[in-house]
Amino acid sequence: MNSNISVQHNLAEHRFEATVDGLLCVCDYRLSNGVATFTHTEVPPALGGRGIAAALVGAALTGRSKKISRSARPAVTWLPTCAGTRNTRN
Repeated sequence: MNSNISVQHNLAEHRFEATVDGLLCVCDYRLSNGVATFTHTEVPPALGGRGIAAALVGAALTGRSKKISRSARPAVTWLPTCAGTRNTRN
């Protein structure tokens, strides 16, 4: 994970976000019955391969104390490699 990426938790938009080189990158989620479901992770193609999606998802997992549900495809690939996560399937 790239620790040089500044990720903010945008509570109003239900997402974790970072602006890199002037472009917005996001990891969206929704809350339902105490479960955070990560629904979408997006990094512009021009920024690919820099660890930005991993930084967003890592910050999201660190920032959430709720039960986690996986539904965003990029996050599904990354989650099993993240030590200490609680993965659930609905």
